Amino acid sequence: MTGMDSINRRILAELVSNARIPITELARKVGLSKTPVAQRIRQMEEMGLIQGYRAILSPLSLGLTHVTYVEARLNDTRQKALEQFNDGVRAISEIEECYMIAGGFDYLLKVRSRDMTHFRQIMAERISALPHIHATTSYVAMEAVVEQNWTEI
Repeated sequence: MTGMDSINRRILAELVSNARIPITELARKVGLSKTPVAQRIRQMEEMGLIQGYRAILSPLSLGLTHVTYVEARLNDTRQKALEQFNDGVRAISEIEECYMIAGGFDYLLKVRSRDMTHFRQIMAERISALPHIHATTSYVAMEAVVEQNWTEI
């Protein structure tokens, strides 16, 4: 990774911790003036290392306390079918994560819902209606042991 010296790592660590940190405070923390820090940030954005800045919402505070993992098996895995499935998954806001899997099934979905009733509704009305769905298997999470955002540099 080009451009990743110790100062850039410190800048990234600070931004991960608080993306709203004023540039003057960030510059003070990393031992540079404002202009070089701003230039470094702009370069890391242009490199694609920093992809954006956003508010991170708490699913628990939003009442989305129920987590279920869903294995999805498709009846067609040609490229067009995969693209249609992917587009459908992206349209379901309760699907927090979706991964194509190499193994005994095709996709693994992480679904957040309010409770089991809400999850059953999402399954019946949205996930089961996705293009090319052949079968699903659901696993309800009982406790989050590790759940974090990417913070290591």
